[in-house]
Amino acid sequence: MLPWIQLDRATIPGEGGELRLKQRGAEFSIMLGSTELMNSRLSGSEEALATLSCERISGRKDARMLIGGLGMGFTLRAALGALPEDARVTVAELVPAVVDWARGPMAEFHKGTLDDLRVDIHVGDVGALIHSRNATYDAILLDVDNGPDGLTRASNDSLYNHAGLRAAKAALRENGVLAVWSSAPDAAFTRRLRDAGFTAEEIFVRANGKRGGRHVLWMATNR
Repeated sequence: MLPWIQLDRATIPGEGGELRLKQRGAEFSIMLGSTELMNSRLSGSEEALATLSCERISGRKDARMLIGGLGMGFTLRAALGALPEDARVTVAELVPAVVDWARGPMAEFHKGTLDDLRVDIHVGDVGALIHSRNATYDAILLDVDNGPDGLTRASNDSLYNHAGLRAAKAALRENGVLAVWSSAPDAAFTRRLRDAGFTAEEIFVRANGKRGGRHVLWMATNR
């Protein structure tokens, strides 16, 4: 078996955690310590995060989507494949090196999506962007941790607590969608979504088509 080769490392702004980009043959992995955040062989649930969100906002003119976390670009690519030409997508990525990786060693996975005229790359905190907007987005997609808690950095907890969910609700247009990716269920998060005024649906999806582990997506509609 081919060995893993570390291509690069990057410090997460603000709290000192470190991401590592690794490659083994044609396979890539982004690690946080001993935890694998994403792998290029497993894209099914990230793509579903986009396609299920797009289904819920289909038919809207000038749709606006915010994606928290660029990662390996699977969510962005799926969103662009489903959204019309008048849509606009903002991708908020906290770690500048992740954008560099998308244009460099992992460019084949991104397939030019960063240069799509519908896309704006915001290098910064998605939470700050959410708090600064009011009735702006038709959909907000969050895939910045392994679930609704601050894994990559502790301050990400503020995305998923009651205050963070109220901010997301305020940033959404009427009947807008908040979609959150997770590696595992979290009943308390479902309750917080409903307490914040969302209609919340918990959906189980495979990591890769009909195979792989089962991940969880929350599709929460702004009532």
